[in-house]
Amino acid sequence: MPQYSEEFREQTVCKMMMPNAMSVAQVSRETGVSEQTLYNWRNRFRHEGKAVPADPSNPENWSGENKLAVVIETAGLNEEELAEYCRRKGLYVEQVTRWRDAAIVGTETQRPLSAAERRELLQERKKTRTLEKELRRKEKALAETAALLVLQKKAQVIWGDGEDD
Repeated sequence: MPQYSEEFREQTVCKMMMPNAMSVAQVSRETGVSEQTLYNWRNRFRHEGKAVPADPSNPENWSGENKLAVVIETAGLNEEELAEYCRRKGLYVEQVTRWRDAAIVGTETQRPLSAAERRELLQERKKTRTLEKELRRKEKALAETAALLVLQKKAQVIWGDGEDD
């Protein structure tokens, strides 16, 4: 059984990710490494916390774990190194920045709302919709009143004050 260097393994697994996004079968034919070995390498990289997504075609659908792995891998990189990393992985710098911000905020790990919180949220949404509807109605009435005032002033200018008679 041949021994492969860690660098060769990483380069081979990267071929299965964007921008190349080659299938395991294609990589196997190209490199001569068996498909099972490629699957094992990919799973090992994933287990080690390296970003090896299940869906390389759409990084936005990656799991929170894979996104966090990218954030951790890129934490110490400068702008140039980050750009190179993103090119290798088929990502955009903006995606990594957004994922980093999300990790800081903790939005990936929000807890589900309780029944009472859901009821309160629904009530608040209903109240907001009612207030927005009332606001639209008042804005329309105000616009109509303003239009009538403008028309009244124009009529006074054209025909003069009706008080002269």
